[in-house]
Amino acid sequence: MKMDGEFGFPYFLIGMAAGAIIGTLLAPRSGEETRKYLRERSNKGLNHVNEQATRLRAAAEALIEAGKKLMACQHQPINTTTEAEAQAYPEQRRDTLGGIE
Repeated sequence: MKMDGEFGFPYFLIGMAAGAIIGTLLAPRSGEETRKYLRERSNKGLNHVNEQATRLRAAAEALIEAGKKLMACQHQPINTTTEAEAQAYPEQRRDTLGGIE
């Protein structure tokens, strides 16, 4: 961060320190109440994240299972030969080969 040929980092640090001091002085709660409030909020946030992760995992597992089923169907050979075609093939072969099997 450069301001008029000088680095403004010290000013940034002074501003952060001043903000922290003013924020501490004007805080609506005492330190113990603030820590308790922050602890409760972080626990709620953590619980929410865990619930969402559980839902996401269940959805991913369902998607994986659906993909496995789809791939299993794709790997099975498709048999389109009808029973009539299966019976006619040996007869056609015998006629083509002149009665030799």
